[in-house]
Amino acid sequence: MSDDHQTEHLEPPHASKSKLGLIEAALYVTGRPIDIKTLAAVVDLRSEDKVKELARELKNKYTNDSSCLEVLELSDGRFVMQLRPQFVGNVKRLATRQLLTPGPMKTLSFIAYKQPVTQSYLAKVRGNLAYSHVRQLQEAGLIAEEKLGRTKVLRTTPNFADYFNLSQDLTSMKKQLEKMFSIISASRPPRKMLPSPTLPAPTPPSPQQPPTET
Repeated sequence: MSDDHQTEHLEPPHASKSKLGLIEAALYVTGRPIDIKTLAAVVDLRSEDKVKELARELKNKYTNDSSCLEVLELSDGRFVMQLRPQFVGNVKRLATRQLLTPGPMKTLSFIAYKQPVTQSYLAKVRGNLAYSHVRQLQEAGLIAEEKLGRTKVLRTTPNFADYFNLSQDLTSMKKQLEKMFSIISASRPPRKMLPSPTLPAPTPPSPQQPPTET
């Protein structure tokens, strides 16, 4: 066992508490998922296992508190601090970052679930307004395009995964989206409801039944 490894495990309680506070501060100030390597650099520890242990300790602390915030460990091993879903509806109007309206949000959810998807196919399914949605989503840094003949291929960006606390791995992301769409569909009231800013959007529409734009 190396001297550095021994030193990390022999740290006094106040040192561990200080590092726990640094992890908490890092998650709070970024507002996005952070990987273990980055957190290790913040707390100046070589052992990523020790950093993960501290991050999970912080996660459990927030789980046991009645705080409006929560710390989550994502499927790809990153950690994120976010507002608990039950508080979102009351304060979302105060958010400094403008939320997407239902039309672009539905287009974004379709791209995320079907990606890579051509822009021509997207327009066929979502209608001509999809072109303006694509521009808006590109400006927000949520999707990227790649030329393919006369059309373009659309994909989500790493910023999209970070914004919605999803895995960067495409297969895992689609499974997460599937689960979220299922939850939203099951809990949807009779009248139309705006999607939560912490969830991507309602179930992507079927290509056979183009939706009515809102």
